[in-house]
Amino acid sequence: MATPKAHSIVFIIAKYAFADEVRQKSMIVIFILSALFVFLLRECYKGEYVVNGQMLGADAIAWTMSKVAFHIIAAGAMFIAALLTMRVFKRDRDEGMLSCIMSKPIDRWQYMTGKILGLWALSVLFMFILHSIVFVITSLSMKTLVPVYLVASIICSLNLLFVVLIVFLLSLLLPDIVAFICVMGIGIGSLAANSIYSFSQSQMGQAMMQQPAGHAPSGFSGLKSFYYFWPSLFGTEQSAVSLIGNGGGMPLYPLTNVLSYCLILWILLLWRFRNEEIV
Repeated sequence: MATPKAHSIVFIIAKYAFADEVRQKSMIVIFILSALFVFLLRECYKGEYVVNGQMLGADAIAWTMSKVAFHIIAAGAMFIAALLTMRVFKRDRDEGMLSCIMSKPIDRWQYMTGKILGLWALSVLFMFILHSIVFVITSLSMKTLVPVYLVASIICSLNLLFVVLIVFLLSLLLPDIVAFICVMGIGIGSLAANSIYSFSQSQMGQAMMQQPAGHAPSGFSGLKSFYYFWPSLFGTEQSAVSLIGNGGGMPLYPLTNVLSYCLILWILLLWRFRNEEIV
């Protein structure tokens, strides 16, 4: 009987965390502006584009624009998730809400889990709605449904969980703005790591890596190690986009990489918050 009760407490906290953020005027304004921006992208579907001297067809334009929009929305959703999460703990502590909640028969892990679930759910909903708008625009342009686009959006929700977890953890250790900047740095590092790895797999990169002895330069080896050990946020986006592009398989390493980081961050967050002084 104790487990369902514990779960119900977590979901109640998640519900209130979700509702608190939705009621914020800034969140409403950001969502409206983001939706308007996505609607404006539909004009790009009607343009004429030439690549290598050849005019792109309507379907090719729709595919290309849908992928560009997918990346923009996924990156924007991570930015919003970081903004939402960085001030949650400080606000609850300064307003006395944290002390009030902890004075009740609620474990710390329940509070933390509820907050994380609420913020993650809001971030995922924000991203999914915007992706759904692009899905509708793309489907109308191509005159066929592209349901895999929404599947790819769900895959990218793993990135949002990572952002919520790491910002929550860093906000316990650092000032809010510093935690936010650190996460932005991680995102930029992920983009750099994925770009370097993609280049190393290209023909030019392979040619540069070749040496008479048959060994790769140590610099390239170090950069590839950076790719494998750095949080692969952009790699997860690329995996989802590859699913959109071919409707088949996709690289699994970025997903397992981010999932592993989420588990590690969850353990660290449990340990750190258990030792947090609450006044």
